[in-house]
Amino acid sequence: MSQFYPLKIKEIIRETAAAVSLVFDIPTTLQGEFGFVAGQYITLKATINNEEVRRAYSLSSSPKSNEIKVSVKAVENGTFSVFANEKLTAGDTLEVSKPEGKFVLEPVSGANYIGFAAGSGITPIMSMIKSVLETDEQTTFTLIYGNKSQEDTIFFEELNELQEKYSKQLFVNYVFSRENVEGNVFGRIDKAHVNYFIKNIYKETSFEKAFLCGPEEMIKIASATLSENGFAEDAISYELFTASIDEEAASQVKEGQTEVTVLLDDETTTFTMSQTADILSESLRHKIDAPYSCQGGVCSSCIAKVTDGKAVMVKNQILTDEELEEGYILTCQAHPTTPTITVDFDDV
Repeated sequence: MSQFYPLKIKEIIRETAAAVSLVFDIPTTLQGEFGFVAGQYITLKATINNEEVRRAYSLSSSPKSNEIKVSVKAVENGTFSVFANEKLTAGDTLEVSKPEGKFVLEPVSGANYIGFAAGSGITPIMSMIKSVLETDEQTTFTLIYGNKSQEDTIFFEELNELQEKYSKQLFVNYVFSRENVEGNVFGRIDKAHVNYFIKNIYKETSFEKAFLCGPEEMIKIASATLSENGFAEDAISYELFTASIDEEAASQVKEGQTEVTVLLDDETTTFTMSQTADILSESLRHKIDAPYSCQGGVCSSCIAKVTDGKAVMVKNQILTDEELEEGYILTCQAHPTTPTITVDFDDV
């Protein structure tokens, strides 16, 4: 399960009017615990208005930098995001989990990568870019990055500086939906834009893998268009802000009661729950310290394995078909469908 460590905020960087970066001070004794692969995330835990709040944020720093840095964009009515942007200061302490996540890039020398990001979806992509630039001069990264305007663009100056410094390795292309800027593309990242870059601007480049991060609609369009352009399924990796509900799966959730047995840290707890509730929330309600972060089906913190019985997930953008076959579930999205079920958080 996730283990948290109290870390002091070393620096807060104002990236845009609505986004800040938090840089944490990592004690020497914890350096090993906070090693990570580009694209992974950490979970931040804080008490806000007398309530424990956890949120997952992707790391934007380089794995070789010995720095833990995340960027938080304020969203309307966002409890933690508003707190981070308006209340946190350097010197404050937050509980921070060790890095985790499957949306990763481990650069191969001489490979060409392409990324499509929108808004704060740039965060894990930024870490990937830095990782690629540290590999060798033959490894490249091409970025297609969508925002409303220049002033809304997280890492705008940093990306331009990196592009100037690594002009043979990094190629940045901005897409602005509310601002016409000479030399940049106008609109939102859609099928026409993906084709424009793949079939025209970078038609001479063979990309080993594409990384997508942002709103679900953008990812669906970009992924489908890349597939049409010859990208294999395993050459497209993505991470979502939010996931939509699987209506077919949701229709399988019925009224009823299930006796749930939860194994966590070698301890077994049994309780009865309604099948209309999800397994994670009920576990937490019964004082089980189950691991979790986003509670939206887009991270992997709450994964567990069903060893007896069955459950249906109303959202899943994380687990592969093979993992589903093996019985793994996202407990925040899983509803039991049998009279009894056993869920093992330790067998992950």
